Amino acid sequence: MSGFSPDWLALREPADHAARNPQVLAAVGSAFADRPSLSIIDLGSGTGSNLRGSYGALPARQHWTLVDADRRLLSVARRKLAAWADEAQEQGEELVLRKADRTLTVDFRQADLTRELEWVLGWQPDLVTAAALFDLASPRWLERFVASLVSTGLPLYAVLTYDGRETWEPAHAEDPRMLAAFHHHQRGDKGFGPAAGPEATELLAQAFRRAGCAVTVGESPWRLGAAEADLIRELASGIAAAVAETGHIAPETVADWLEARRAAASVRVGHQDLWARPV
Repeated sequence: MSGFSPDWLALREPADHAARNPQVLAAVGSAFADRPSLSIIDLGSGTGSNLRGSYGALPARQHWTLVDADRRLLSVARRKLAAWADEAQEQGEELVLRKADRTLTVDFRQADLTRELEWVLGWQPDLVTAAALFDLASPRWLERFVASLVSTGLPLYAVLTYDGRETWEPAHAEDPRMLAAFHHHQRGDKGFGPAAGPEATELLAQAFRRAGCAVTVGESPWRLGAAEADLIRELASGIAAAVAETGHIAPETVADWLEARRAAASVRVGHQDLWARPV
């Protein structure tokens, strides 16, 4: 799965980091607090935002493998991480970073998670992570994913999975119909089969609990206001484009909604973070 632009990922990164649930992140950090080092695989890594948002809660030495289907995003991730770090050094194909009191070694791997999931998880990390990924995956793929994690005893830290809740201010008469049409589009095939959309976190949680795992879920909503006006405009444009593809709402109605929403004062977009681990 690919198709996300580096510009969009850069625009949303501050909001993603601000939204991350601190209690869930603290629980993940606590689970590995006695470890001097940790190996992490980040699925659908994009430009490395999840590493930048998580590293501070994890042990002093970290080895990250960033996995994405889009080679372009992995190339951008290498450049952005090198610029973000206090020190960066190329070591063969790996990037060795120093940030504050952490040392991070980073690999970059292109892989198709629809075909190569078990191969990727077979690299035997200590932790699997992902951000803003699982609402794009199908229920069937999610079941397969959980089964693969459980069979190898791997924990999962998943952040910013869309949960379907949006509140725009001021309200617009077409908000409910636009949201319903957007959810219809969300459940289309994003590369993994018909997507779970807003139900993804609950499906993951149920599958882990059936397998006897401990599961913690916490809210991680975007709360966007005047400081995030550019993100609000791009979010509204993306929703309108998705709704237009469905054909469920007349083009002039979509255009009217978009004009109002690009100037919205604020918006709250619901997400969920999840921490699942064997017991």
